[in-house]
Amino acid sequence: MRPLTMALCASLFAFSTAPAYADEADFEGIWLFDDAPSYPGVTMMEVTEKKGEMEGTVTSEWYGPMEMQDIAVEGDRMSFTMRNLNDKEHPTRIWHAERTPQGVHLTGTVWHTEHEEDGYRGTKAQAEKRRFKLTTLPQAKPLPFDGRSMTPPMGWSSWNKFAEDIDDATVRAMADALVETGLRDAGYIYVNIDDGWQGERAADGSIQPNDKFPDMKALADYVHARGLKLGLYSSQGPKTCAGYEGSYGHVEQDAETFAEWGIDYLKYDLCSGEWFYDTRDTVLRSYYEMGKAIRETGRPMLYSICEYGRFDVGNWGRQVGGHLWRTTGDIVDEWPVMEDIGFNRNPKKPEYSGPGGWNDPDMLEIGNGGMSHEEYQTHMTLWAMSAAPLILGHDLRETSDDALALLTNREVIAIDQDARGEQGVPLRKDSQQEVWTKPLSDGSTAVALFNRGTAAARMAVRPEDIEAETIQGARNLWTHSDLTGKDLSFTVPAHGSVMLRVW
Repeated sequence: MRPLTMALCASLFAFSTAPAYADEADFEGIWLFDDAPSYPGVTMMEVTEKKGEMEGTVTSEWYGPMEMQDIAVEGDRMSFTMRNLNDKEHPTRIWHAERTPQGVHLTGTVWHTEHEEDGYRGTKAQAEKRRFKLTTLPQAKPLPFDGRSMTPPMGWSSWNKFAEDIDDATVRAMADALVETGLRDAGYIYVNIDDGWQGERAADGSIQPNDKFPDMKALADYVHARGLKLGLYSSQGPKTCAGYEGSYGHVEQDAETFAEWGIDYLKYDLCSGEWFYDTRDTVLRSYYEMGKAIRETGRPMLYSICEYGRFDVGNWGRQVGGHLWRTTGDIVDEWPVMEDIGFNRNPKKPEYSGPGGWNDPDMLEIGNGGMSHEEYQTHMTLWAMSAAPLILGHDLRETSDDALALLTNREVIAIDQDARGEQGVPLRKDSQQEVWTKPLSDGSTAVALFNRGTAAARMAVRPEDIEAETIQGARNLWTHSDLTGKDLSFTVPAHGSVMLRVW
């Protein structure tokens, strides 16, 4: 062969084998990902063309099939958008898929997490094994009131202190501490295991606890033997907030399992279910699905709805079997966060709260060390005035004397647990000072003076605060002292509070 001919053939061979992905068809088909980061757990991308338009889905273990929108191909690069859950500043994010000699390189962002991984072409049979099995929600029908939770629930939860680093031994220690500290006798009876207890599902689909919880029924028996009740956590999504197994597709089965274990309280957290359930109707029906399943087990359980106050949850929480419903995002052991939740967010719909169903501003942070004594006293005062669930969130074995005094003050707890069940509200505000009132079942009124400012302030209770011409008497619930009605003025420290029962 002559040199020119050999050179021409070599040139043609190089041209025919070099990657040149200028055709949309190069992206069509099934792409599999084996080494997906745990969040959001992308396992597959499917791209098709219909009537000249490209469409597709990215399948993840957290959110199932996520729709690809605005697909565009330029050379060896495909771009598309996907909605970005709960991120109002970035409601959509641009993703990219780039062809490589080995397959495809996928990049994008979900929530605030950057995603990047390599994939390869797959077959229909392989895709079928990875395809997410979607379920159908039942139509919701109002569930009748079951007579439970006539006062706000009180207890302890693992999340604020331990997060997912929780185990059987720690839960038993917390149960013992509730008894030894007198917290149980003060009313704190629920021992709630939050996220992090879940293992894999058995062959029959039943949820199993992980190795940190070898026998959930035995743990429930231990807790019950101490005059306490055991709570668990799950999500209606495929994954919980910490990435453990959720109840999606196994709602009735999980409710039965919880009942068999002897569970008394279930916190049900929207988490990865946000992708499937993003409207009032679907969120309501997803909570109804578990509420109905709990009722059908025949075991009495308190049902805690955790969807962060979306879609006016207090308006329908009781209808789906809920006994308490979160009104805000997660609390943090910092004054600005607690202040915002307690003073600004939770008070918005007090009319929804009352015997059988409660507005829930999240757990107590007292004992975790992030706030001052005055701020923790305000925290407790505010939650009690709000008829809020009192769920402790610290290591009970390390409860200081000051924290214990705040948490076991029977007179303050009585305001929270008052049979009338009315949520207190701000009566008047003056700059950074607020006066709150809460009518009580015996005809008296709880009055709280809050100083949100950074300097001490002089504050007073007036007869008109309790809709009376005169104040006959009062009692300071933090100092346990009786007062006359003539001079109810106080110097309230910065970020501090005074709490009274007034006649």
